[in-house]
Amino acid sequence: MTREQISIVAVLVVTIGMFLWGRWRHDMVAASALLACVLLGLVPAGDAFAGFGHPAVITVVCVLILSRALQTSGAVDILARVVLPTKAGPTVSIAALTLLVALLSGIMNNVGALALLMPVAVQLADRLTLPPGKVLMPLAAASILGGTMTLIGTPPNLIISGIRNTAGLGSFGMFDFTPVGAAVTGLGVGFIALIGWRLVPSREQTGLSGFVTGSYLTEVRIPAQSRTVGKSLADIGDALESNDAQVIGLIRGEVRQPLPRPGDVFQANDVLVIEADADALASLLSALGLELEESKSRSDNESAESPTNEEKDASRRSGVVLMELAVLPGSALVARSASDMLLRTRYGISLLAVSRQGRRSTARLRSFEFRPGDLLLMHGAPEALADFAAQSGSVPLQRRDLRLPAPGKALLATVVLAISVGVAALGLLPASVSFACGVVASMALRTLPLRAVYEAVDWPVIVLLGSLLPVAAAMQHTGTATLIAQGLLDYVARGDVMIALAVMLVSTMLLTDLMNNAATAAVMAPIALGTATQLDVNPDTFLMAVAIGASCAFLTPIGHQNNTIILGPGGFRFTDYWRLGLPLDLLVIGIALTLLPRVWPL
Repeated sequence: MTREQISIVAVLVVTIGMFLWGRWRHDMVAASALLACVLLGLVPAGDAFAGFGHPAVITVVCVLILSRALQTSGAVDILARVVLPTKAGPTVSIAALTLLVALLSGIMNNVGALALLMPVAVQLADRLTLPPGKVLMPLAAASILGGTMTLIGTPPNLIISGIRNTAGLGSFGMFDFTPVGAAVTGLGVGFIALIGWRLVPSREQTGLSGFVTGSYLTEVRIPAQSRTVGKSLADIGDALESNDAQVIGLIRGEVRQPLPRPGDVFQANDVLVIEADADALASLLSALGLELEESKSRSDNESAESPTNEEKDASRRSGVVLMELAVLPGSALVARSASDMLLRTRYGISLLAVSRQGRRSTARLRSFEFRPGDLLLMHGAPEALADFAAQSGSVPLQRRDLRLPAPGKALLATVVLAISVGVAALGLLPASVSFACGVVASMALRTLPLRAVYEAVDWPVIVLLGSLLPVAAAMQHTGTATLIAQGLLDYVARGDVMIALAVMLVSTMLLTDLMNNAATAAVMAPIALGTATQLDVNPDTFLMAVAIGASCAFLTPIGHQNNTIILGPGGFRFTDYWRLGLPLDLLVIGIALTLLPRVWPL
């Protein structure tokens, strides 16, 4: 091995290790890998940031913006109302819902498609008297499958197309992925609807409007007139037990006790940290004469501020409600707290409780740092809560009324996207240019508010893509990809083409379950090209195997953003995903290995 090959392998090993460790965000890891390659002389300094101008990256940006236009215009809401049955049984209803999300994921960002249909899935589960997870996990799996069908369906497809173009083989077309992707998606959705949803473990949940979220961590204050004053933990034990709640912390002044002792006597203005579900919480507060401790701002000045008169008037007109919000990956809430967000000051709303499945925090509620998949129980006027959800990147998990910004916007947004796809598919313009034109048209027609254009872009994903494309190119230029491929052929595949193809597919599937799918595609695509070169076979067959594998993250909640999103709302544990994911993976492997050599002859 040359010095350059040793260096790039070292960078890759450390990068993959950092992805698996999970302490740094994916974009930070990717940017560090790029800078390491520049400092080691593997990527010319002048080309360090060329990846951010790559057509694949531009296309991802444009697709995210056009997807947001579909969301905000109400186009998907209309489609859901027209397509989804209202009285069918579980099999038909889940089949219709998963097919819809798969089709949407083929033409728009699959995280957005899932977020739009999650409230529909919760309503469907309630109508069918099923645990929400029985519908949410099939919905997430189908949204991931749907991305395999088109060039723009998922970032890994665009990355693979870009790496193919860099290798001098040209880019893939819009529907080059469709023959194999549509078969995988169609049969996968069929399996999910007929069998798969029954494999999803039932998690008993009780929460707002019957939606299960697991237990909330809630802070409550003991007012001076409360019957709890002067009593001990043992004295209120019956009330806690009857409401399936427990006290896990006591805050007196600024001093926190992790767990009050049975004989400790409670005083006025003590704050109790209680673990309970949303329904039991109301009964417990009434039984013990407690008050919810609302989130506070970081400073006394901020705490003194209050909602404006207009906000108060709006609250009086609209009333106040409780709403559950799920924190999405990439949300503005991630790694921030209620105090950081100034909820009361900026929005006139309050954070009442937080649910994080399988974890218990010892932090104060107002300083609790949010993570993707957390569930927040919010209190405030409906309009204020809706604005907060839209601006913060969170999903309301309750029934929402369809509100179109203006008549015809939904149709315009759909037409703009359809024309962009058609122009790219016919080869009249490169995909990046076609979708960029679509973005300009969307802005001119106001199908998306201008202020929302830049908010629609998932910038961490863009940084990840722009950073890893030069790293992938360095793998090819240094001959490292070919070297790794030769090792796989010599020691695993033993020179057999079909075994090599299976190894490429399965390796990608396993890796994407443990780290970001876009990063997996960037690492595996050069190795696929090197393998095909060593075997002297069609490289497209192996690239397509990587594309399918990178879009099959079903075994863990960390392999894909959509799996993370449903972790809290479904009440799932880390080990719940394989029950549906493993048979689905095996089905995908069988379909892909059968079709890939036929659609893309070796």
